[in-house]
Amino acid sequence: MKAITLTSITCLVAAALAISSCKKNNSQEVPGPEKGQDAKMLAEFLDSHAKPFEHFSINAAAGGVITTSQGTKFNIPPNVFITAGGAPVTGAVDISIKEIRDVSSMILSDKATVTADGKMLVSFGEFFVRAVQNNQDLGLRPKNDTGKGIMVQVPARPADNVMNGVKEVPMWTGDTTVSVTQHGFNYINQPVTITTQQTITRGVLWNQIQSSYALFNTSSGTMNFRLDSLIRWVNCDGLAAMPNPKTTVMAYFTNHFNNETASSYGGEQPSMLFFKPKNYNTLVKFYNVIMTPPAGKEGFHSYQTSIPVGLEGTFLAISAVNGQFYAEQKTVTISTPAGSDNYSTVSFDLQAVDAATLLSLINSMNSK
Repeated sequence: MKAITLTSITCLVAAALAISSCKKNNSQEVPGPEKGQDAKMLAEFLDSHAKPFEHFSINAAAGGVITTSQGTKFNIPPNVFITAGGAPVTGAVDISIKEIRDVSSMILSDKATVTADGKMLVSFGEFFVRAVQNNQDLGLRPKNDTGKGIMVQVPARPADNVMNGVKEVPMWTGDTTVSVTQHGFNYINQPVTITTQQTITRGVLWNQIQSSYALFNTSSGTMNFRLDSLIRWVNCDGLAAMPNPKTTVMAYFTNHFNNETASSYGGEQPSMLFFKPKNYNTLVKFYNVIMTPPAGKEGFHSYQTSIPVGLEGTFLAISAVNGQFYAEQKTVTISTPAGSDNYSTVSFDLQAVDAATLLSLINSMNSK
């Protein structure tokens, strides 16, 4: 997982002064919502509708083929599983698979398809596989061993918006947490180092697996790759072919932006913004919060010079504020920066929605 070392964290806090009148009946002030509850509510909503794990059982000595509900086949060789100590595994093994293939599932699982340096990916599938025996996690025999890993066949069709074509696409591995190390001093002025794990705000951090590719089989209509390890996210994605000049997009929530988002260093955010380019199985998450904005300019910005000018796509802006969901879905064409500006803009006017409407908006992103 990715490591971050912090020597200090500085937060800018704006203090608001409120003047109120006191009534003689000593009526109690109504308490505001607990900090972080809106982020928790939105995270729980997304998680409750996310793709669940599918569960299978297989004989480790015999191997076999597992087929998921979406038609992906996992060809498991005999004797491919090993214990944490490297011993071969026999007997029944429980296998759990989470498979994400469409944009709505990417939103609900917070697994956008953007590389660690901000490039867009066209996804043919994101996968998390776990094998367990007697409540102990198992691994796979090394790929240079006689075991050949698990061969995966994903139903796929050619796409003309993938850089260098669809025949051979890179494989990616995804971190979902970062290791954060803080250095300081304790109450008797002795140096202290504390390391904690924090969820990545962007959802997942995709890095290319060197010399690892998925191959498209035209006769079977499948994307094929080898799974060499377990208990991590892997992704067979092609870099999106987007030759137009790039711009930075400033995305303004003109209302209902939850200001706690700026201090949400973990994965739970009470305001979120997603973008799906038209005709691409791609999801971009805007997670960089605009700093010190004036009223009506709160929101997010993209990676610097990462969004192509002229690209058509659909945004989904979501907020949870004081226990209420707000959202707007908006289809736009990314504009050329105005005048001497080095950025383009898009603005949102969020409206109150119930949970069913919010889920419907998320699901409709698949067809955008």
